[in-house]
Amino acid sequence: MPEPRIDIDDAHGTVRASGDWTLANAGRLLELTRAPEREARAIDARDIDRLDSAGVLLLSRFAQRLGLDLEDVQVREEQRALVRAVDQVGDDRPPRQRDFGIVAMVGRIGLAVRKVYAEMRDLLGFFGESLLALARLARDPRRLRLTSTVHHMEQVGLDAMPLVALLTFMVGAVVAFLGAGVLRDFGAEMYTVDLVTYSFLREFAVLLTAIILAGRTASAFTAQIGAMKSREEIDAIRTMGLDPMELLVVPRMLALLIMLPLLTFVGMIAGLLGGALVGSAALDIPFSLYYQRTYEVIYLNDFIAGMVKAPVFAMLIALIGCLEGMKVTGTAQSVGERTTSSVVQTLSLVILIDAAAAMFFREIGF
Repeated sequence: MPEPRIDIDDAHGTVRASGDWTLANAGRLLELTRAPEREARAIDARDIDRLDSAGVLLLSRFAQRLGLDLEDVQVREEQRALVRAVDQVGDDRPPRQRDFGIVAMVGRIGLAVRKVYAEMRDLLGFFGESLLALARLARDPRRLRLTSTVHHMEQVGLDAMPLVALLTFMVGAVVAFLGAGVLRDFGAEMYTVDLVTYSFLREFAVLLTAIILAGRTASAFTAQIGAMKSREEIDAIRTMGLDPMELLVVPRMLALLIMLPLLTFVGMIAGLLGGALVGSAALDIPFSLYYQRTYEVIYLNDFIAGMVKAPVFAMLIALIGCLEGMKVTGTAQSVGERTTSSVVQTLSLVILIDAAAAMFFREIGF
């Protein structure tokens, strides 16, 4: 295999290249083409025996160092097509313009929208399966897992009642305190009673209760079912001829449908008591007068507007918690990811639906 060479013909101002200019001799070619720059009018490469694309590329760079173009390189006729092809590929192209992350941002938004669409589709499908399970249960009440339902009622209802009562009581006190601070400037401190009563009957009680259960109960449902999924217990349930929807989902759903309205009612009472405490202690409103004003401003429409949202939120929390548990793939990391996803989805949809319901009730004058 002839060694590649570069000879300088000073008399004619020509550089002569010979030998094998191939990838196998890339190291030697790099040394030759990095030689000090000289003045030359042309490069005679007709003595090159073997030439490949790597050799043409190095020959082109050597020509650029000498101030020449690849067109000034004389090659054999059978090598001319390869030189032209490499020359076309190696043409200078304008540098790629920076997009400042806009393309990546649009791509991430598209992926997020697609993910949300897939999650909503799965949720609707799971809702349909739950309705079918409830329909089978209505035809044959003996299929109801009463012990499991009562157990979950205790977990999601009785165990959460102290937390719901304490939180709504404190929020009611804060709303009364802040509202009185604003209304005092107008001499309308008594309307603090209206503010607390209206806000807790229509919004705060059901919303705070749903938020507590979204973080407490939806995550628990996902972790419980996800752990069973990772241990292949759900596959074992199907093998025994049992329906996981009736065994795992329906009892949890019924427990929430029963207990969330009750917890919402407890939240309403606790919030009103928190406002009454602030009114009697900080605003110098006698408790009897506060009670009388509360009785006057309580309307059935406000109570119904708050309570009607409780079953919707209960169904939503149960569906998302159970569905995310069913999506666990079998690893501890998957359980954590699905638990986080269930809490985020539940909180987001609860707040979104509550806002939509508030605007809807306002538009219809309810």
